[in-house]
Amino acid sequence: MKTKNIEQIAAPRPAHFVGDGFRVHNFIPGVPGMSMQRMDPFIMFDYNSKYHFGPSEIPRGVGVHPHKGFETVTIAYKGRVEHGDSSGGGGIIGEGDVQWMTAASGVLHKEFHETEWSKTGGEFQMVQLWVNLPAEAKKGQPQYQAIENAQMPHYTLADGQGFIEVIAGEYQGVKGPATTFTPIHMSNLKAKAGAQVTYEFPTTYNTLLLVLEGSIKVNGSDVQQDHVAVMAHDGEQFTVEVTADAVVLVLAGLPIKEPIAHYGPFVMNTQEELLQAFDDFNTGKFGTWN
Repeated sequence: MKTKNIEQIAAPRPAHFVGDGFRVHNFIPGVPGMSMQRMDPFIMFDYNSKYHFGPSEIPRGVGVHPHKGFETVTIAYKGRVEHGDSSGGGGIIGEGDVQWMTAASGVLHKEFHETEWSKTGGEFQMVQLWVNLPAEAKKGQPQYQAIENAQMPHYTLADGQGFIEVIAGEYQGVKGPATTFTPIHMSNLKAKAGAQVTYEFPTTYNTLLLVLEGSIKVNGSDVQQDHVAVMAHDGEQFTVEVTADAVVLVLAGLPIKEPIAHYGPFVMNTQEELLQAFDDFNTGKFGTWN
């Protein structure tokens, strides 16, 4: 089996705020070489690296905004988020939980720091992904998956060195609870220094790793905390060696390979569909949400 080598290692770009509650580094599509087309089906990747928010009686976050044509996936590592959408989805995600919202034909959405957490504040660390949908699924009904950390099965590493928490797809037969429209792997490696883990994905898959804690080597190359490694399409297998106790998000997915027409919160296939998305939003077809 051929080795899947690193194509690039990307440092976090300067942070910016989304609303007043999410201080993020954008990797997709902001980093050169990490366009929506190159990383498809992962078409946006914002990383809120560890950041301390002080107490606030008014929860910080992002008010009502639309989405159409893709899925938003929010992974909570530290802190708590309260969210809801016009299709009736929503709730609270805490540390280790995942919010998986399928916007599809269109929803209104809002997300804020959870009310009680806001009153004390604390350390906050999150990932938000946009996962593209194939053309037919963009026309479907909005859906929502609330995935609690307790639902995620673990693959246990040897000698008590840690585990792999599977969110979507599978690792060594351990299958994650998330339902996806196209083949996707999403997992967290939580391991001690010295652990070695081998991953295997098809050559065609777009594959990347984010180091949230600690440091690793991928096929012998150092990847530091808050950095992303993008893997090339030259093989199927690569090895992660944990050099300092680490938490690593691993993503891999089969490209959809359809045209991408993107503007603001809408991701469609054509410019005509984008114009229709704006018209649908402006005429209230996404529902109402206060």
